[in-house]
Amino acid sequence: MTNTDGNTDGVTKVAELMSEAGLCMFTTVGRDGHLISRPMALQEAEFDGDLWFFAAHDSRKVGDIAANPAVNVSFQSGSGWVSLSGTAAVVENTAKAEELWNSRAAAWFEKNPDSRDVALIHVAAEGAEYWSTPGSKVSTLLAYAKAKVTDQRPDLGDNGVVELELPHSTTR
Repeated sequence: MTNTDGNTDGVTKVAELMSEAGLCMFTTVGRDGHLISRPMALQEAEFDGDLWFFAAHDSRKVGDIAANPAVNVSFQSGSGWVSLSGTAAVVENTAKAEELWNSRAAAWFEKNPDSRDVALIHVAAEGAEYWSTPGSKVSTLLAYAKAKVTDQRPDLGDNGVVELELPHSTTR
């Protein structure tokens, strides 16, 4: 995987931060035009340009995606943040749903993955921005303290924008 500049470092960093987080804020555009975010669990840790989620088929987010597929998915881990933009779709793919089904999904949904009550959401990533902090939260606090004493900006790590041209899954 590479980004449009041919640099795999940014894509690798995005994948690493998302994998550490696991949970995210999934943002859709509501029918009234307002942005709506809600916490969701990412169902596949290996980032290949596709993100997968389960949702209740009759949920507001599923209706939002049908009306406007543009989404943002943001992650926060102990070492950074990722904001990823993409296009979402509700897909009917029983084999993929069964592959992704796990104890987290089973705890949330009373039905099994092939139930009509459970929707499988696919997000094709288009771009991401990440912020990565060096070390731990304590290191970050120390960087702020040092900046205050030295009257300089704190070194809070790396920031990068990654335009993604990834081969998206053909299992949609």
